[in-house]
Amino acid sequence: MPINADYRGPADLPETIPVFPLPGALLLPRGQMPLNIFEPRYLAMVDDAFRDGHRLIGMIQPDAAHSADADRPRLFKVGCVGRITQLAESGDGRYILELTGVARFKVIEELSGLTPYRQCRVDFFPFVDDFTARKGEDEVDRAALLAALSDFLKVNHLKVDWNGIETAPNEALVNALAMMSPYGVAEKQAMLEAPDLKTRAEILIAVTEMDLARTRTSGDPPLQ
Repeated sequence: MPINADYRGPADLPETIPVFPLPGALLLPRGQMPLNIFEPRYLAMVDDAFRDGHRLIGMIQPDAAHSADADRPRLFKVGCVGRITQLAESGDGRYILELTGVARFKVIEELSGLTPYRQCRVDFFPFVDDFTARKGEDEVDRAALLAALSDFLKVNHLKVDWNGIETAPNEALVNALAMMSPYGVAEKQAMLEAPDLKTRAEILIAVTEMDLARTRTSGDPPLQ
């Protein structure tokens, strides 16, 4: 999904962004994430994102395992900001939107009491490479990735557009598979925080192979 705004580096993004805590949701640079927004606080977040002109929302996972307050769980320290590139009104009070990932960020601090939704002051500089499309593609072991994907599809009796997969660039392939993968919060966070595309692909392959091994030996359903 093309973005009209030109984000060339961290300086092109605001220091404070709204964040949407959602477990199991993984957004990566240049990836697309559909969202169904219905809670009043997040409807206000979308309205404000358009009002301020940035149209940016930070996706981040709540760290429930280390949170004492279930209503306001602690956040992981790394998320990914996306720009709203599609928006539709449902007619029943919901927004149906799509975020296109821009860059990952590190949370410096969470701001309190300003809005009904959560906001954080963030730093994009640790992930400056995210602003360069397709960086590190040549280092990805594409054959191993496709082999793991093929085994996963066979075990789970799934079908995909294999021609589309074979023609996809490595960055789009790795990030799309990571975002769509059925794994848990910890695995998604590990893929998000991977230092480069090669490492993200290796994590995805390793997690998939462990899941397949467990499924084959125990007969359990795939890892969720």
